[in-house]
Amino acid sequence: MKMPSSDQNVRFWGTHRPQLPYVDFIFKDVAMRWFNKHKPEDVWDEAIQWPIGDIEAAHRIRDICRSAVDSAEKVAGFAGRPENKKNKYEAERYERAARTAMEIAMKMADDLLRDSSVRQIVSLCMKASDLKTARILLRAIQAASIREDVLNEHPALRR
Repeated sequence: MKMPSSDQNVRFWGTHRPQLPYVDFIFKDVAMRWFNKHKPEDVWDEAIQWPIGDIEAAHRIRDICRSAVDSAEKVAGFAGRPENKKNKYEAERYERAARTAMEIAMKMADDLLRDSSVRQIVSLCMKASDLKTARILLRAIQAASIREDVLNEHPALRR
């Protein structure tokens, strides 16, 4: 939107309210930002330019898990409550994030980096109280030290 020039005449709306061109510009700009607001794209919805290295993949998984923690906590919080539009949105958001992180982890070649990344995904699943997925992912961790750290951090997985 282009700022009006200062040499424009002042318009009048009614007899007592002059409307200055720059004020009109500011209000239109604010209204456009309020009402044409697009939801920001999530980290896991961004396209990945394959091939990416293992370190880049580990960074991406870490970013995905950190971004999805709020949705995972909300999913855990409304367990047993009736489903509504907001709950469904948060559940889908968490599931998309976890699925994308798992897909990236499956393509990693380095065992330790993959195990470390899977550990972050397991923590995300535990935040969402998704024990079934967390147990499956725990079995995928090959390094005994990382597996023990996960079990110490989340004792519910021992059962």
